[in-house]
Amino acid sequence: MSTDFLSSSLPALRASGPARRPSLWRLALCNTSVRLGLGALILLALLAAGAPWLYTIDPTSMDPAAANLAPLTHGEFLSLSAAEPIQRWFLFGTDSLGRDVWSRVLYGTRVSLAVGGAVAVLSLCLGLAIGAFCGYFRRVDGLVMRVMDGMMAIPGTLFAIVLVALWRPSLMTVIFAITVPEIPRVARLVRSVVLTVREEPYVEAAIALDSTVPALMFRHILPNAIGPLIVQGTYVCAAAMLVEAGMSFLGIGLPPEIPTWGNIMAEGRSQFNSYPHTVLLPGLFLAASVLAVNMLGDGLRDTLDPKFSKRGR
Repeated sequence: MSTDFLSSSLPALRASGPARRPSLWRLALCNTSVRLGLGALILLALLAAGAPWLYTIDPTSMDPAAANLAPLTHGEFLSLSAAEPIQRWFLFGTDSLGRDVWSRVLYGTRVSLAVGGAVAVLSLCLGLAIGAFCGYFRRVDGLVMRVMDGMMAIPGTLFAIVLVALWRPSLMTVIFAITVPEIPRVARLVRSVVLTVREEPYVEAAIALDSTVPALMFRHILPNAIGPLIVQGTYVCAAAMLVEAGMSFLGIGLPPEIPTWGNIMAEGRSQFNSYPHTVLLPGLFLAASVLAVNMLGDGLRDTLDPKFSKRGR
């Protein structure tokens, strides 16, 4: 057999071989919910990062003469720290103190995304460690999980109110207050995955071969929990945004001088009948962000667990 024949037959053999499976990232991007949710979140992140250059001013600047302007109104704005008034379009109008709502909403996007992302990362990391420890070491499982059950019995909003009352209201206090009630939910999820995977034959075979505990965890057990953790993280992120907005709306979250969607809506609720834009516009941003995160989570769930999507049809 000549080498020419072998060289000509190799491409055909390669083409007839088994097709490579698409990566998980490509499968996720084929899902419409993932594309829409991820696109909306990227847009919100770009708005938050580019807030200083997107036709905004200092969100704390006030001009009582420009108070309660309707959206898309052109007028003068004189900040208390400025020497001369500036001519500008008020894209989202102004509030009762003469602050630009467009600027406050964009800067509030930073706070909401930071709180949602930080709470999701912290709760997933701590819940993963606790759940894996309890699922593998059964001697401490009962004690630790009863503590987790007790934490889940405390309402998250009430726990946040107590912490903010005891400590000074700040971004770190709000993140910690929202993270603690989410840890038991993540821990129970990881524990259930570890208990299920630990009984698999390949894990028992690895134990019989005297594999170390870190090797068992990181090679065989924890990779099976990555998919559920990612999905759970999106729901935790959405819930954290809602809780932070609710706390700020009730006046127990971040200080009023920090622009957040909850603070903006709380300050405009007294004049909602006359000037609804100060409540509706930040509310639309909050609803869009939570909807985007939930759509991303639903799409990732369908991608990581195709059986679940088939059962839902």
